[in-house]
Amino acid sequence: MSSILTNNSAMVALQTLKSVNKNLASTQSEISTGKSVATAKDNSAVWAISKVMESDVQGFKAISDSLNLGQSTVSVARQAAETVTDLLTQMKGKIVAAQEDNVDRAKINDDVTALKNQIASVVGAAQFNGLNLVDGSTTGADILASLDRDASGNVTSSSISVATQNLNTGTYTAAAVFAGSSNASAAGDNFSFALANGDSDDIVIDADAGGVVAGDRISVTVAGEVASYTITAEDLAATTPDDVVAVGLKSAIESLGIAGLSIDYDTGTAGTLTLTNSGADSISVTGSYTDSAAGGMSSLSALSVATAGDAATALGNIEALIDTAIDASAAFGSAQGRVDTQADFINKLSDSLKSGIGSMVDADMEAASARLQALQTQQQLATQSLSIANQAPQSILSLFR
Repeated sequence: MSSILTNNSAMVALQTLKSVNKNLASTQSEISTGKSVATAKDNSAVWAISKVMESDVQGFKAISDSLNLGQSTVSVARQAAETVTDLLTQMKGKIVAAQEDNVDRAKINDDVTALKNQIASVVGAAQFNGLNLVDGSTTGADILASLDRDASGNVTSSSISVATQNLNTGTYTAAAVFAGSSNASAAGDNFSFALANGDSDDIVIDADAGGVVAGDRISVTVAGEVASYTITAEDLAATTPDDVVAVGLKSAIESLGIAGLSIDYDTGTAGTLTLTNSGADSISVTGSYTDSAAGGMSSLSALSVATAGDAATALGNIEALIDTAIDASAAFGSAQGRVDTQADFINKLSDSLKSGIGSMVDADMEAASARLQALQTQQQLATQSLSIANQAPQSILSLFR
């Protein structure tokens, strides 16, 4: 039956043309964007996964920058430690020469003094972006090394810790920063005591003690875990510096998470921390004060070959100084190797993530090209089919001639 009101052929042709045009638009989008999944409507699950991975790639780019900065910082410190080792080796040659009686020790001593000054200069200049790992001004550096995502999607960061190697030539100054406690050993610049189950003991901080300056560090080792607090200029300028330093040390000890240990701050007694052991095992507690001006080269200032006795003493001391410099060089070399390895891994990991993202969302350009040619042909045929279908009602006029 023919009808001038309902043209079924035209409707079929129109739907076919719409479908072809839709597929053609999708294919053209793939070709223009290079992606088969460009928006969430294309494939919401794949798009969501790709966006998470893209955010990780950006995070790893920042980590790569951090590792590059860390590489430079550690490299400067290693070069400084190696240079100090070389200078000390030269100094040893001078000291050995000074053991002979028929030499001009005054001139040799001038050479030794020049080498000592050069070592102090190297240590002071070995900084990168303001961070010096060899002068004792910091406890070390944490280099951002990775982002770790678990199965639940939680992300945590991890770091590579590089310990400082103090090669400062300054001499140690006793400060008696620990003012004493119910345990007599907890006084002076070092202390040690044990807390049995139910025992309590005090650590009393005297930040006003003579010789304490900004940069000095207090370290407390509890059950083998080390908590440190570095005294700042703001601490010393406070109305009650003892209390400020004690509170800072309290936070550092609490961050260790020692089971059964509680730390109370006594506001009634300046700088007093009370440690209580409520656990079943005994807890060992030791403390030490580190003078920021003193370092591994502190005995260098007293080194002299002016007399035969001085030369003999210097020969005994120079070996320990060389060993200290060598150990520092080796420690920085090991740390730099680890940072280099991590940087290489992060670069490869980023490339792998990018490849994974591409396999999910990138368009197959060869297939898209072939599909475009086919769809363009289908579009032309569908257009002609619709044109023919639209002319069908005209044939009904012949019935009325």
